[in-house]
Amino acid sequence: MVSALPLAEISAQVSQFVLNLQPPVWLIQELQDKLVIVINHVLSQEPEAVERLRRQKGRCMEVSWRNHRFQCFITPAGLLERKENHPSIDLRVHVNEESPLALLQGLRQGHKPAMRIEGDVMLAAELNWLVDHVRWDAEEDLARLVGDATAHTLAQAARKAMEALRGFVAKRPGTDIVSGSAA
Repeated sequence: MVSALPLAEISAQVSQFVLNLQPPVWLIQELQDKLVIVINHVLSQEPEAVERLRRQKGRCMEVSWRNHRFQCFITPAGLLERKENHPSIDLRVHVNEESPLALLQGLRQGHKPAMRIEGDVMLAAELNWLVDHVRWDAEEDLARLVGDATAHTLAQAARKAMEALRGFVAKRPGTDIVSGSAA
């Protein structure tokens, strides 16, 4: 006799399968390069952030999560450049949260994930300042391309879509997503 698996168990098995997939190295590197471009764009809009990083020029940091590593070097311009296998890491940050869903939920709610930090205290303090004070205003960037009114309408539609998606996911058994106001 074949018995049906509960939906929650099927969901957990699919999630575990997806988490065990390993994307190709080239894809990881491309995504990291794009991430550096976005971070540098956001940083360049905040003169104080650039100045703080300029004081840390030449330093290298590594952020790791699960089996993924992301190394970047601080340029003399106060921006970031992706590095690979840099011989001297000044700061290592390892994110302890294993679940990507829990990590994203916490970040969305404004919580910093549990992490282990090793290395230069001053560099860690500057990064903490950046995390606490630098924000990306995507609507403002979009307004430069399509105008204020259109950007506001698109951003509002995106917020409503995200809220609807959160509501849908929150109704699924086994999830503990708290539906809240869109940021």
